[in-house]
Amino acid sequence: MLRKEQNDLLTQTDLGTPMGEMFRCYWIPALLAEELPDNDCAPVRIKLLGERLLAFRDSEGRYGLIDEFCAHRGVSLWFGRNEQGGLRCPYHGWKYDNTGQCIEVPSEPKESGYCGKIKLKSYPLIKIGDILWTYMGPADKQPPHPEWEFALVPAEQTFTSKRWQECNWLQAMEGGIDSSHVSWLHSGSLNSDPLFKGARGNKYNMSDARPFFEVTDMDGGLYIGARRNAEEGHYYWRITPWVMPSFTMVPPRGDHPVHGHFWIPIDDENCWAWSFDYHPVRALTTGERDAMKAGKGIHVAYVPGTYRPAANKDNDYLMDREAQRKGTTYSGVEGIAMQDASLQESMGPIVDRSKENLVSTDNGIIMARHRLMRAARALKDKGVTPPGVDPTHHRVRSAAIVLPADKAYTDIADEALTVIAGKAQTSV
Repeated sequence: MLRKEQNDLLTQTDLGTPMGEMFRCYWIPALLAEELPDNDCAPVRIKLLGERLLAFRDSEGRYGLIDEFCAHRGVSLWFGRNEQGGLRCPYHGWKYDNTGQCIEVPSEPKESGYCGKIKLKSYPLIKIGDILWTYMGPADKQPPHPEWEFALVPAEQTFTSKRWQECNWLQAMEGGIDSSHVSWLHSGSLNSDPLFKGARGNKYNMSDARPFFEVTDMDGGLYIGARRNAEEGHYYWRITPWVMPSFTMVPPRGDHPVHGHFWIPIDDENCWAWSFDYHPVRALTTGERDAMKAGKGIHVAYVPGTYRPAANKDNDYLMDREAQRKGTTYSGVEGIAMQDASLQESMGPIVDRSKENLVSTDNGIIMARHRLMRAARALKDKGVTPPGVDPTHHRVRSAAIVLPADKAYTDIADEALTVIAGKAQTSV
């Protein structure tokens, strides 16, 4: 369990909080590239780490991420006209470029230079893969661009989605590093979901619901190994890399695409759950891509015109008790992503971790919490750059493998858990 002050340290991410300042050390996903599809398209409101921001794409294709509100009298620039190289406030015509610099104040003489004194807060916004990434920390400490494999493979090999999750980022992320729940919560989906079914590893998940966990440190975070019984004298290992602060990659199943997540705080009570699928050595099939767009696997169907899941707390996640009784879905909620999200949101916006009773299968969660707290304090007290900022920490893979009982999963870490261009994932 955690004391209240520890829970507050981990869950509060506004500007000026230790964890908020730590998140601001990283390049984080901000928007899907599809949200700003064309030059001079409509701007997009976005809230990240407690800050209300506005993203737009100007006449030259340059991306901007700026304070949502006009410096004049606080009008939301979402109402602005995106035209001729900048965003113009419709109230009095003040205009801003993609860096937040005011370039026109129509009521003031140009020779006064007044507009040159006005600049909104802004952050860099870059496109890598199908994501627009931002860095919200000090400009003089901007790290190199991220190098996650899923964002660097050719476009035909990858797919990314995002969804609004109505709880704190930490309890969502902790579900991503908890492999023990798969044998229960997702048991109805392993052999029916088109992005999961057919893998030999599924039978090990279903036949052994008591995994043994072995968690080891790596430079950027942790490797979380879950061991289940396989054939005589062998174990089935599922190894999840967790890279600080909130990246996880789910161990693969057969030749299905590999998938994973980021959980990025919107504010202390909401987060963006980013989900990606990719294959290191082949294009996604039409069937796979169609399934992802339809909300299968770790993706969701949306309320039309939004990134809110169609199954959400307002409709009890479309709970189906008959499906629960039959075992079609173990919890009665359809879809792997919403099976997770429904239970994580059921804890409340920020779970009270002082009431927990943790067990051995929670070792990955326990170690991740301690690494996060140590890193946030080291940054605050000594200015130490946290793990996961260095792009070399991004070149990781998950793995699923059957090993002899006398062989540790760490013995295969260099080959199976590291990105090797042109080499497929290690999978069962």
